[in-house]
Amino acid sequence: MLGALVGSAAVLTHGRPTGLVLGLVASAAGAYALRGGWSLRFSFTTGWVAVLAYALLPRASGGYLIGSDARGYTLLVFGLVLMLFGIVTVRPLRPPAATTAGGNTRSLD
Repeated sequence: MLGALVGSAAVLTHGRPTGLVLGLVASAAGAYALRGGWSLRFSFTTGWVAVLAYALLPRASGGYLIGSDARGYTLLVFGLVLMLFGIVTVRPLRPPAATTAGGNTRSLD
């Protein structure tokens, strides 16, 4: 929910340089501040990218919400980077097996 809200603000204000910078900085800070995992960072970035994907659909008047200019492409590239950041920083569901001094692995359970 928070990712969708921040993503909406970034998409709606990207038309002005200050709005673009503020939207990207707020989005990056929000994603970085959240703990990596499925429930926090990944859901934030997924909500952000979902809003971006919805904004890419053509409007009824035939135009697009995100223009094909430098600011629009900057927003799209940032969305790709944010999505990759959310995917890469997902933590594994169980810890890896510990290695003993002899090279044998044993479970931490």
